[in-house]
Amino acid sequence: MFKHLHMTLAVISIFLFTLRFIWTLMESKQLSRKWVKITPHVIDTLLFALGVAMAVKLAINPIEQLWLGEKILAVIAYIFTGYFTLKLARNRTMQIIGYLGAMGWILLVVRIAMTKENVLF
Repeated sequence: MFKHLHMTLAVISIFLFTLRFIWTLMESKQLSRKWVKITPHVIDTLLFALGVAMAVKLAINPIEQLWLGEKILAVIAYIFTGYFTLKLARNRTMQIIGYLGAMGWILLVVRIAMTKENVLF
């Protein structure tokens, strides 16, 4: 049950990031809505908590299981890339590059989650 909820929250998180990216490109007033500012943080917190709960329940240590450590590092890279895309990028070109970079990190996370094999280490 944890795994399916975790995957569902991950899809919702990616969808919300993509929606916020599109609204950023459009300079939409939707970005100032309260739910748009709060919901992604709630979803991501639940996603993180479920990931930790699964790791604890399955007794998986990211130091011993390098694939999990790599997945965590890729998620951190995604967060920083996403923050750059939505908050720091000064023009459309940098926003698009940032979005594509963030999606690249997501693809790495998904690959690691599916194969349980590390890629970078």
